[in-house]
Amino acid sequence: MPTLPVQNDPHRRRDMAESFGADAALYDRARPEYPAALIEAVASSAPGRDLLDVGCGTGIASRQFQAAGCRVLGVDVDERMASYARSTGVEAEVSTFESWEPAGRTFDALVAGMTWHWIDPAVGATKAAEVLRPGGRFAVFWYVLQPPPELGAAFAAVHREVLPDSPQVAASPLNAYEHFLDRAADSLTATGAFTSLERPTYPWTRSYTRDEWLDQLRTSGMAKPLAEAGKLDAVLTRTGAAIDAVGGSFTLESVTVALTATRV
Repeated sequence: MPTLPVQNDPHRRRDMAESFGADAALYDRARPEYPAALIEAVASSAPGRDLLDVGCGTGIASRQFQAAGCRVLGVDVDERMASYARSTGVEAEVSTFESWEPAGRTFDALVAGMTWHWIDPAVGATKAAEVLRPGGRFAVFWYVLQPPPELGAAFAAVHREVLPDSPQVAASPLNAYEHFLDRAADSLTATGAFTSLERPTYPWTRSYTRDEWLDQLRTSGMAKPLAEAGKLDAVLTRTGAAIDAVGGSFTLESVTVALTATRV
């Protein structure tokens, strides 16, 4: 799956961040849930049940935390995504996190699933410190979609063929997410308001059919720029052909990476 080049600053690409609501139902259906162990670890380590989900999207993580007993408030920049979240029982407000007005509200945990890279790192860390109660948990996390090596190489080859002048896409995108973790950790440390920074990982497995993977690809951050370049259909067609060549489905042995910290 194409990922953002690590040299880019995703938080400056609001157009990409605000593109996911074009088909919120597809997004909610195609995006995977987060590992149950991660949800339980965050919920059980927070001093209370009040949780803020930054960039809640359609409410995928929010609903998981609700099921774990949390009272969740979501914030998302896209009204279409927030509206879908509300339709599933998640309270959601529309704003960028940087400009969101907490109106005196504070929380026992702040989470962000697949979204913290869209937040200005310095502003986001400072605001997280403001809205977390003493002892509150900060947890941002990304799932790293790592296809089997040969198929990952085939996906990277598709990207090089269709967009030869774009930055090279690695067969495994883990390094891009390590960059996000590093930047988030540096920003938290700079506030002086957090302690016990850790980087837990959570392995997970899921089988994908050809169509399921292509639906997931349609919801990726690269879908909008690929479509604008007139290249999305070519990427989907060639990626589908690569999956067909291995039997039409595959098993993803993947991992979710996280950065957690405690508010002093």
